[in-house]
Amino acid sequence: MGPIANRGAPAPSELKRLPASSLPAAAAKAAHYRDLNQPEEAESICHDVLAVDPGHQDALKILGLALTDRFATGHVGLLEEAVRVFENLADTYVRTYHLGVAWERAAKAHLERQEIHSAAAAFENALNFFEQAERLRPDLPDPLLRWNRCVRLVSTNARLREAMQTPHRTETHLGD
Repeated sequence: MGPIANRGAPAPSELKRLPASSLPAAAAKAAHYRDLNQPEEAESICHDVLAVDPGHQDALKILGLALTDRFATGHVGLLEEAVRVFENLADTYVRTYHLGVAWERAAKAHLERQEIHSAAAAFENALNFFEQAERLRPDLPDPLLRWNRCVRLVSTNARLREAMQTPHRTETHLGD
């Protein structure tokens, strides 16, 4: 049996466009891959969905969260990309809350790498967003729960507490 002949199939370098009718199923598949701890797969699917519908809210949330799932790798630019994605969320509360999540996850990644001053700045940003989100939707527990987790992490790390009490830059970039 010989090699399979190319029967008019697109070249491997050409992306195929999803039909609009399959976007909900594709977004669900992206969420599934994220649940399986395969953020790169989820990201790829979200990019396919967003190529058809740039404002697809579920794809934007999943993409942003998948990017934050990779913070531990230390790849430069992931935080900035996640922030850009989350800034496209239409609902003010959802946008603010997810920006807090991005900063919280960046803070934890910095803490894992012992980048204490960057962690302190990232925790401050996360706390600011969670406080804003709580004001927007005081009926939802999520921002308060995330706030409390951040405070517990800070309160149990003497170096981090000290870094947050001394004057410092509030800017941070993942991988610095």
